[in-house]
Amino acid sequence: MTTGAQALLAALQVEGVEVCFANPGTTELDVVRAFDAVPGMRCVLGLQENVCTGAADGYGRMRGAPAATLLHLGPGFANGIANLHNARRAHTPIVNLIGDHMSWHLPFDAPLTSDIESLARPVSGWVHRVASAGDAAWAGREAVRASLARGGQGATVIFPADFQVGEAGGSDEAAGADTGEEPAPAPDLAACAARLKSARKVLFLLGGGGPASGLGARGQRAAARLCAALGASAYAETFPSRAERGGGLPDFDRLPYFPEPARAVLDEADVVVLAGALPPVTYFGYEGHPSRMVEPGRLLALGAPGEPVADYLEALAGMLDGPGWQDAAPAPLPVQQGRLTPAAISATVARLLPEDAIVSVEGGTCGYPFYAASAASARHTALTNTGGAIGQGLPVALGAAIASPGRRVVALLSDGSTQYTVQTLWSLAHENLPVVVLIAANHQYGILRKELARGEQPGPQAEALTSLDRPRIDWTRLADGYGVPSSRVETAEELAEAFAAACARSGPTLIEMQL
Repeated sequence: MTTGAQALLAALQVEGVEVCFANPGTTELDVVRAFDAVPGMRCVLGLQENVCTGAADGYGRMRGAPAATLLHLGPGFANGIANLHNARRAHTPIVNLIGDHMSWHLPFDAPLTSDIESLARPVSGWVHRVASAGDAAWAGREAVRASLARGGQGATVIFPADFQVGEAGGSDEAAGADTGEEPAPAPDLAACAARLKSARKVLFLLGGGGPASGLGARGQRAAARLCAALGASAYAETFPSRAERGGGLPDFDRLPYFPEPARAVLDEADVVVLAGALPPVTYFGYEGHPSRMVEPGRLLALGAPGEPVADYLEALAGMLDGPGWQDAAPAPLPVQQGRLTPAAISATVARLLPEDAIVSVEGGTCGYPFYAASAASARHTALTNTGGAIGQGLPVALGAAIASPGRRVVALLSDGSTQYTVQTLWSLAHENLPVVVLIAANHQYGILRKELARGEQPGPQAEALTSLDRPRIDWTRLADGYGVPSSRVETAEELAEAFAAACARSGPTLIEMQL
């Protein structure tokens, strides 16, 4: 007999799902059993649901195909919503499998009963509750297809326990949301070219994603050709889901985070070209600053996230006689010395970064300095926090490492945000993944300190609420407890030695960088 759980897993595998990041509970045990009956899917255990969802995000960004998550009822799914929020902003395909009580048990309002649909909809483009064991295979297939729609999105399957164990015979069809979508029409490139030629000052805002995005290698080279032809400038969006970087690619910095420097860049342009990026808005509401940083009349949309923007940029570069672009070896970065600073950390890591590495960046301490320095690095892929929900950097590194075997992964993180998903260290050790975890330990919520500094001088209570200094977190002991070898460094020379040694290891390593 084929159970509903077996049928669903088989359908996921047929549609190309190879990995499931799981933190199951009692209502998912028949799915757990089905992994043995339907071999072929790699199961990765996360010790907290937000680890699983963040890892699925990192996996999907690198593969362009969904991983699955397996989560426990509404409360378990709720634990993973923060990183599903980030994944939604990154347009990452993910299939969420959420168990539920036996269908006949739901009316009795047991302690873990919850409105899972209401929790799922804000972070899912498609939600389906399995209505029978015979519905399970259809649900699996449609979930994968739905996850790939609209440039990538979450697709959530709610799977009552009795339908997991029931026989999956009978009808293989079910009524559900239509996952089909018409492909977006290509932009009128002739009209775009005419507008760009008539503009006084053009700025390209490049959106992140896969190889066909504005921040893939092709898109950046084409943007550089257009900048040369038009006397234009180009920036990456502030928090790209994925950007190719270094190895002689054009040095396009990220659009600044705070409104004043961002507006200084954007206000000069009479045409801002959205090359796979969304219209820029301020990250928060700031008095005296309009939320929309570019009025609609100055925007020119050249493809939404998930569309083949690189094709459009290359076509425009040909139409506007953009000169050729040749990747050139960047000038070597200087060797840093002395006590660690964000700039020294960034320059040291950028100088020693292995070829074809993946760097998961989270935290304001080293995020912007590293991105600027990394133009002179070896060729690598950068992943940033797209949605602002903190605690994504370490799980994204986990998922990226599983998606890209053979590539070294570096997680460049801050001490406050990494505490949200510190349990990821155990999964890194359990899977023996080649991830170097770099913790910038300044013992504070640095971004909150920067935001506070924009207003009145913070008082002692505000200082206390943004301090991680009493007691200081000992990252080396935490790492050792999770089975990850670790060290602590205080100077650029020590960091260079420890980082080079960590990149030579086969498994994970953590380095606490004292600021």
